[in-house]
Amino acid sequence: MEAISTFANAFMSVFNEGATTLTGWVTGIIPSVICLMTAVNSVIKLIGEDRVEKFCSKITGNFLCRYLILPVIAVLCLANPMCYTFGRFVDEKYKPAYYDACVSFLHPVTGLFPHANAGELFVYMGIAAGVQKLGFQIGELAVRYFIVGLIVILIRGLLTERIYAVLSSKAGN
Repeated sequence: MEAISTFANAFMSVFNEGATTLTGWVTGIIPSVICLMTAVNSVIKLIGEDRVEKFCSKITGNFLCRYLILPVIAVLCLANPMCYTFGRFVDEKYKPAYYDACVSFLHPVTGLFPHANAGELFVYMGIAAGVQKLGFQIGELAVRYFIVGLIVILIRGLLTERIYAVLSSKAGN
């Protein structure tokens, strides 16, 4: 009988932990995302959707801007997870690669710009603690992470674009 009770309590604790996480989202990240979405959409409306669309279409025609400039601006200005919304300015065939570039940049950016992905800061700080223990500067680590992150997002964007093109052609799209 005690085993059944222990199992039932353990089973319910999983859902209670999920409820705690959901409550944290409802009082934390969800209002922030809604406010950011409202602000970005307001700025776009003030500037004019046509102007913004034309400008973004022009810069996303170039792969350097599409997989380097736009993701960096999105991550630094909007942070995770709002940065993905800039994908709306990218042609449909480039959206998977744009998303990959954004996702890939969210960890390397935390050393210099912790606001961009606060959820990943604990990973960076753990690595930084080890680097400091060895007597190295964490500022140098942050700069190196950032530079490597830029290189990686460009490579991943281009590779994902190519993979998507191959898979689309095989699917007949």
